[in-house]
Amino acid sequence: MTGMRTALRALAATAATLLAATALSPAAQARPEPRAPGEFVALHSVDPTIIQDMRYTTAHNFLGERVDGYRQPVCILTRPAARALHLAQRRLLRQGYSLKVYDCYRPQRAVDHFVRWAKDLGDQSTKAEFYPRVDKDRLFADGYIAEKSGHSRGSTVDLTLVRLPAAPARPQVPDEGPTPCFAPQDERFPDNSVDMGTGYDCFDTLSHTDDPRIQGAQRANRQLLKRTLAEAGFANLPEEWWHFTFRPEPFPDTYFDFPVHRRSVAGH
Repeated sequence: MTGMRTALRALAATAATLLAATALSPAAQARPEPRAPGEFVALHSVDPTIIQDMRYTTAHNFLGERVDGYRQPVCILTRPAARALHLAQRRLLRQGYSLKVYDCYRPQRAVDHFVRWAKDLGDQSTKAEFYPRVDKDRLFADGYIAEKSGHSRGSTVDLTLVRLPAAPARPQVPDEGPTPCFAPQDERFPDNSVDMGTGYDCFDTLSHTDDPRIQGAQRANRQLLKRTLAEAGFANLPEEWWHFTFRPEPFPDTYFDFPVHRRSVAGH
């Protein structure tokens, strides 16, 4: 009988060990990714004519690498913001232009990636193109990087204009020599958009929408974009000609962290 009790205690101890190991295993700890609320949609499902050039799924951005949380090159927005872009696109198509989006909803984990990059003062690999006249230790103080972004609320979009018919936009070539984002259009990274005076995500005061140094066709292009989006319900961020937020925002106080992936809005 004593032998039986000893054997049972051994079996119980073994079972407890196995349960503990299972509880601590990565598979057991894995949690499903959060999904977007039903008010979010893929822009393509609302307007498939808007061009998408999702820069943070590529290495051609100010971090120099794919950004955390960007799993697929898909623009996700709240439904009211997507519908408003559709209205703006209809007006622009009649004038021979198309919208092109660079970034839409942005997960909080991506913003956290921005913050980590900005604090790493030893990484200056993209300075020559994206912030040639700004010291990296000034990016927070000057407002170029912040710990929260309106993009994470789902109704903010970064975008530009493309003259139709759209020429193909080529990808970045590895080891291609960078040129400043405010260089003349034919010298900076080739983009099939109209000339806005700077490239996208140019950390420079020339990116201010109404900077008086921007004149002629460049100024007219910025004003066309700003005016058309304002008529559709978007407000421009004065420091960035490409940055617009739909008002009123459905989620003015919520910063989401679901990944940028079609699965996040599947069935919406």
